[in-house]
Amino acid sequence: MNLFRKAGIHARLLAAAVMVISSSTFILGYFGLNLVNRLVSERFDQQIDYMAEQLAINAELGILIDEHSLLDGLARSVLNEKDVVSVEIEDSEGRLLAQRSRDLKGPLLITEKEVVLSRTETGDADLEIFAGSSNGGPVGLVRIKYTREGIKELAATMAQGFVLLSLGLAAIFCVIFFFISRSLVLPVVSLAKVAKQVSKGETSVRAATGTIPETRMLALSFNEMLDSIQEGREALIRAQDRLSRQAALAEVGKFSMMIAHEVKNPLAIIKSSLDMLKQDMDIPADNLLLNYTEEELTRLNTLIESFLMFSRPAKPKLVSTDLNQVVEQVVIGFKLQYDSGTLKINCSIPSKECIAMADADLLSRGLSNIIRNACDASMDQGNIHVDVEVKPSFWTVQVRDYGKGIDQETLENLFEPFYTTKAKGTGLGLAFADQVVKAHGGMITAGNHADMGAVFIVKIPLEPLEHKNEDRIANDAYIDS
Repeated sequence: MNLFRKAGIHARLLAAAVMVISSSTFILGYFGLNLVNRLVSERFDQQIDYMAEQLAINAELGILIDEHSLLDGLARSVLNEKDVVSVEIEDSEGRLLAQRSRDLKGPLLITEKEVVLSRTETGDADLEIFAGSSNGGPVGLVRIKYTREGIKELAATMAQGFVLLSLGLAAIFCVIFFFISRSLVLPVVSLAKVAKQVSKGETSVRAATGTIPETRMLALSFNEMLDSIQEGREALIRAQDRLSRQAALAEVGKFSMMIAHEVKNPLAIIKSSLDMLKQDMDIPADNLLLNYTEEELTRLNTLIESFLMFSRPAKPKLVSTDLNQVVEQVVIGFKLQYDSGTLKINCSIPSKECIAMADADLLSRGLSNIIRNACDASMDQGNIHVDVEVKPSFWTVQVRDYGKGIDQETLENLFEPFYTTKAKGTGLGLAFADQVVKAHGGMITAGNHADMGAVFIVKIPLEPLEHKNEDRIANDAYIDS
């Protein structure tokens, strides 16, 4: 019982199949062989009975003329038949006229037939007188003793053949059922293995669907459950990341406020004092140490401004804005600053206006960070392309440079706050740009183009103005509440 409980589905199905097939074969064989044996025995008895009738007919003349040699020949011919043990022929008075016998094993059976005179058209009164029978009675008797050992041997041979045939068929059926059972069990076993792997944390595995409709449905349902779990887990991870990001940003905000209070004001005093010192002491404008000090003060002030801008992003003030004009103004500013003989900024902006609800100031600052990043990656040489495309549902800006491109690790963390590959970078420029674009319902993607270099694509949806206004009013109402 314990062994049966430990057996799997495959073993149980196979054991059940062996038991059913074996018991069915035994029952069918038992009743079949008994039926065949009975039919063969009845047919054999009928054959012996027929032989006795024929012997009685043929022995009629021999008994009438008392011809012992004729009767002995008849008895000998009958004895040649298999399973006949002895043949006896008697006259009407019981005298033994002929006898033939042999030794055979087994219990003996006896069949007797009376010898009567054949009727003719002329009558048979003279034959009856000659035979000593005037009352129409029998003139003799034939007796055949026989055994059924041959039938038993035949039945034994048939039983042996049937057993071998049954065993062969049972083996074939067991093999067929083995593969059928295996095809039924394998998907379940595979499903169990997948469930075990999932329990160990491998949520990326999936169950094979198989070819059987029921197991395929089970595997598909199981895979859908795993997909749902995976999606829920990824959503939870994203939510945790957002919470962590919000917590980090909150800390940045606190830190920025502290810097604004503790550092920004002293920096302003230092800058004013330095200016007064330059005037009082008549220090030349090209003094190296003084210029270096002013540059570092400016850099610190810019860093603080970046912290403050990112930690306290202004709420977009959505108004009807020509997005193409925003890009054009940003590009003009960069051309004045960077466009030279070694670095060229090329732009392609449609002449037709693209009116949408947007915050022009925030959008300009976000696009400026992206273009400035392209200029820095080009190291003041080469070309930068800024292309604007207006589609039915989206407004797109593509910024391409021909620098070294972006490696995979940088691509994965490009828009994370404080992540930078520059020696003096803050890691907030692209993060702020991403923040601005998302505030407008859009998205930024980055990658490498075929001509070697980086490409940034800003995509902002073009919704009807009334929808933008409704969303803005709804957001304002929510914030005010």
